Amino acid sequence: MKEHIISISEAQNKITQLPEQFADEPETVTVTRHGKPVMAILPFTKYQSLLEQLDTLVEKVEALEETLEILQDEEMMAAFRESVEALEKGETVAWEDVNRELGLLDRE
Repeated sequence: MKEHIISISEAQNKITQLPEQFADEPETVTVTRHGKPVMAILPFTKYQSLLEQLDTLVEKVEALEETLEILQDEEMMAAFRESVEALEKGETVAWEDVNRELGLLDRE
């Protein structure tokens, strides 16, 4: 990735030219003060893309947190293991029977 580095005084002088620069070369501009990076100026489309990527990352982290919470629930995991074992043994109940037992279907 190509990067443009300019000093803060250059940024002050070039700020109005940056939109045209971004149209030609949509690369981030790093602004420095005393030779150290202090901020970045980037095209709006790149900013939007970064926000979308961040949102996706936040959603993934939240999903992982939920998964960890479930995995740490000993009762829930024991019930899950029992259910998997029952499925492996073929110990299942017909869907209609479950619905009937829960009162979701009219009883015959």
